Amino acid sequence: MNLSTLPIKAVFTEAREKSSATDATLLVVMHGRGDSPAGFAWLPDALSLPRLNYLLLQAPDDYYGGYSWYGMPPGQRPGILRSRKLLEQVFQEVFAQGYLAKNIILFGFSQGCLMTLEFGGRFPTKLGAYIGISGYVYDAGLLAKEANVAVKHGDWLVTHGTRDEVLPVSETRDQIKELQKSGFNIEYVEYEKGHTIDEMKELPFLRDWISARI
Repeated sequence: MNLSTLPIKAVFTEAREKSSATDATLLVVMHGRGDSPAGFAWLPDALSLPRLNYLLLQAPDDYYGGYSWYGMPPGQRPGILRSRKLLEQVFQEVFAQGYLAKNIILFGFSQGCLMTLEFGGRFPTKLGAYIGISGYVYDAGLLAKEANVAVKHGDWLVTHGTRDEVLPVSETRDQIKELQKSGFNIEYVEYEKGHTIDEMKELPFLRDWISARI
């Protein structure tokens, strides 16, 4: 993949079992506030799925040595809208490289989770699956109204921690319930964890969930 054409900086990792773009599954990963693609460099080895390619995206804004997809509350909206447009350009390039929408999984942690929901839910093309970890929704009611109906019926997974010290689980839980009531096909799972990915229970679950879809 020619990453120089992308409007967002990215790191591409090819599957151990090489195949053409039309046959490969691509996991598009969005990090959280203050992180970078380097923060998810461990993911390919941790998942250990030989048929999976990875595109690790870097958010556009500098943030204390890392990067951010949007601003701090209450000024999130302008950055969210800007990042949604940038992601549209990323996916145009991904499709141009030969990847099929049905073979793409959108994956986001924290801020990346919000972008997965806010962008993925409105994107006119339904992707293979969507994963959001330890995040929230900017405006669940608005997303429920504006979402692509076909995408609502897509394959969604959202996880959160009952001990999350950054984003309280109660807020995310209520937002996901609202989206589910609006027709979003979201599988929601809670773990006894903080603002992180749990290695003991959550990571094996993610591995199996993704493996079943590639």
